[in-house]
Amino acid sequence: MAALYKTSSRTSTEPGKIVDSTSIGGNDSDVDQPVVVVNDQLERTVWRKLDIWILPVVSLFFLLSFLDRTNIGNAKVAGLMKDLKMTPEQYSIALTVTYVPYIAAELPSNLLLKIVGPNLMLPTMLTLWGVVTTCQGTLKTYEGLLACRFFLGLLEGGVFPGLVLYLSFFYPRLRLQTRITTFFSAASLSGAFGGIMAYGIVKLDGKSGHSGWQWIFLIEGTITVFIGLVAFFFLPDSPDHARFLNDEEKTYIKAKLREDGAIDGDDDASAFSWGEVTKAFTSIQVLLCGIVFFFGGVILYSLAYFTAPIVQSLGYTAAKAQLMSVPPFSAAFVVSMSTAWLSDRYQCRGLVTIFASFLCIAGFAMFLASTNQHIQYGSLFLSVSGAYTMAPTLSTWNANNSAPHVRRATAIAIGFIMTNSGGILATWLLGSLSPPPRYTKATKMLLIFSVLVAVFTALNVWYLAAENKKKAERRKTVGRHEEARGLGDKSAWFVYSL
Repeated sequence: MAALYKTSSRTSTEPGKIVDSTSIGGNDSDVDQPVVVVNDQLERTVWRKLDIWILPVVSLFFLLSFLDRTNIGNAKVAGLMKDLKMTPEQYSIALTVTYVPYIAAELPSNLLLKIVGPNLMLPTMLTLWGVVTTCQGTLKTYEGLLACRFFLGLLEGGVFPGLVLYLSFFYPRLRLQTRITTFFSAASLSGAFGGIMAYGIVKLDGKSGHSGWQWIFLIEGTITVFIGLVAFFFLPDSPDHARFLNDEEKTYIKAKLREDGAIDGDDDASAFSWGEVTKAFTSIQVLLCGIVFFFGGVILYSLAYFTAPIVQSLGYTAAKAQLMSVPPFSAAFVVSMSTAWLSDRYQCRGLVTIFASFLCIAGFAMFLASTNQHIQYGSLFLSVSGAYTMAPTLSTWNANNSAPHVRRATAIAIGFIMTNSGGILATWLLGSLSPPPRYTKATKMLLIFSVLVAVFTALNVWYLAAENKKKAERRKTVGRHEEARGLGDKSAWFVYSL
């Protein structure tokens, strides 16, 4: 194994990582000589290969997922409600119907991901929900819309948590947020891309007997089906089965994952265990993160579903509202990618989440305080950027601080269950409980939730810092020889990311 070299250093310059002693051959003299993965050449090549082969596919998956789930907002502006004779309450019900099966599917799908194989499960879900999206383009009744939204939620439920878990199979903790943000930024791009597409597609209104909003579903759903079928040939299920990696690169990736604590050296660590599921549900840091996920979910989906209607309520025509929704999402892409780099570089997940909440606070406060349509439109640049920075940071933070595999899979699913529970509230908050053009009640609630995100995030940072301090004390009492042979308090050597 050319990728592994001994070093006598007991510390690491990489934040958030403890380099512990590892027995090599059972020799006492070796115990104080930890194995650390050091290979500059492989370090330069393996992550670049993964970024070229894995990241674009994952990003495309999430772009299509978010686009197909939220394009109903563009369809609403293009005449969906008028043609199906829907009330605002019925529109909110249609969105809520999406989230019930969506939430129910998240934990089972995450637990099944490794068993079935992500290379089979993820493309299958993508293809099937593309079929459902396409079917929405043929609808003539409100009842048909409800049926489509139910199956769309059922098939998409495991996508986001599944993609986060999938990336953790390949990238160590210290490199994870940049990659999660890269694929999650596809959500902000989907907002921009969806607005541009909708602007062009609605011009097909009347073609072949279909309305403009029907063409949105027909075209975007067909694209999803095509990408889903192609993905079966490109997505590996793990580093071991990645055809673009040689044996040395596969060994290096697995060694880096073990060194970083992303995977356990025990081959049985990934076996299913109800005990690990229970530990995730009773973990204080997972529960605190879950509360933040809920508030963040309300904010995220309020803006994802209602940015185009909000822009339209400012006095723009339906067609121009589609275009005017693009710049805030484009700004969100830049902000989220910049903060992701900082978060990975300085390991400050909590601080970045708090910064994102401050952007939301400023944006919602501006929207409430002014009646000037230009200022209100400008406020969206802050609130959308904050929402789309918050979500990937929380997702990474949650994944970083849970191990082994089953506990991490459960923790990730819990986070997204809470996020999408927030999505249910969002569909009513701006859908019928707070009418346009001011959306006053909804904006006040979103402002309060943004403040609560900052409060509970700060509380979680404090808790994790205190736990890390306790772990440091425990490490002093764990015998090096005992730990090296796997007999000590192994949890003391897992350092929480702050």
